Amino acid sequence: MQSKTKKIILMAIGWLFVLIGAIGVVVPVLPTTPFLLISLWAFSQSSDRFHAWLYNHRFFGPPLRDWEAHGIIPLRAKTIALATMAISAILVITLTQTPWYGITGMLLLMGVGAGFILTRPSKRKCESRIS
Repeated sequence: MQSKTKKIILMAIGWLFVLIGAIGVVVPVLPTTPFLLISLWAFSQSSDRFHAWLYNHRFFGPPLRDWEAHGIIPLRAKTIALATMAISAILVITLTQTPWYGITGMLLLMGVGAGFILTRPSKRKCESRIS
């Protein structure tokens, strides 16, 4: 019974994040791929059928396959993520009374996140060049 409940919860998580990812297609500041990656993981633990459906989906599948094969974060997603971090930091610094150590911690964590994002490729490398 516990296994069945776990699968139901994971399927619900999968579909919730598919929905959020789908909303991200039309809402410019909401990224799509990270939410679909969560969905893909949840489906991998609960439903081979839905995992295969999402992974091979005509629209959602390519960025998931690019991430798995090449660790690609598209340039648009990088730009949105970094801009969102910068705006968030500015708002916290200017509009709150957060102590210096809170701001320092926030900036350090954002720096780690930004570093990770910036070190991922934005597109596939050319595998062969024609001379």
